Amino acid sequence: MELAGKVAVVTGGASGIGRATVELFAAEGAKVLIADIADEAGETLAERLGASAVYQRTDVSDPAAVEAMIEAAVSRFDGIDVLFNNAGMSCCAFPSFLDDTLEDFDRVMRVNVLGPMLGTRNAARIMARQGRGGVILNNASIAGTLAGHAMMTYRASKAALIQFSKSSAIDLARHGIRVNCIVPGHVRTELSSFGEKGAESGLAARIEEGVNAVYLSNQLIKRRGEPDDVAQVALFLASDRSRHMTGAVIPVEGGVTVGDPVNHLEQIFDARTAAFAAMERLDG
Repeated sequence: MELAGKVAVVTGGASGIGRATVELFAAEGAKVLIADIADEAGETLAERLGASAVYQRTDVSDPAAVEAMIEAAVSRFDGIDVLFNNAGMSCCAFPSFLDDTLEDFDRVMRVNVLGPMLGTRNAARIMARQGRGGVILNNASIAGTLAGHAMMTYRASKAALIQFSKSSAIDLARHGIRVNCIVPGHVRTELSSFGEKGAESGLAARIEEGVNAVYLSNQLIKRRGEPDDVAQVALFLASDRSRHMTGAVIPVEGGVTVGDPVNHLEQIFDARTAAFAAMERLDG
């Protein structure tokens, strides 16, 4: 019961990381407002969790909707202690930036950057008035910390969210509000799937196998992350166990950002040994 007596708002709470976090927060004693645009999934989840949860339709890119979300949490549960800005979207995937139309730039930036900024500002206003501090969590991505090919809009949006998290941590510290940023890696969610929707099971399994091989190639822990892996970190950051942490950027990515797992020195020595062996055979 680490969150007993706390009120939390989780955006994008109807599926994936958001849903896992809603379920964990509720199990740990929190009252949770589930914010999403997936009405059926959100309402079903809230109904299953009972009196500890309520669903609120929220498009986080809409300032009025975000304001209504925070007001609903205060009205229903008499305050707000934790906000998890989890809602996000990917951009269109092109093999090369030269092919990118950038048609979805505005929408991606509004959801991934403006949404968390609106939520943080509105929730922090309430937290400051309450006078008991609070916790803001932002869900970014390793795409915001590691440079890479293509999907430039998504990468830029998550890098912006990381910088916003650090800056708002500085700004809100005077009110006792802690702001931390989670950086998931290759977590198994709908957003990270490159499978073909409606594909027959055999084809879907082959696509999944191929995608996993790519995802795990530079990951130290050789398994795909699950939504609950991130939810557990969100619980830690929302709880009093992390009371001396703010402005932190926490990777939850199986070691992808630690460094290159390929032992190049070993490869060099192997190549050198093979070369000497070949020369000895020629001399012989």
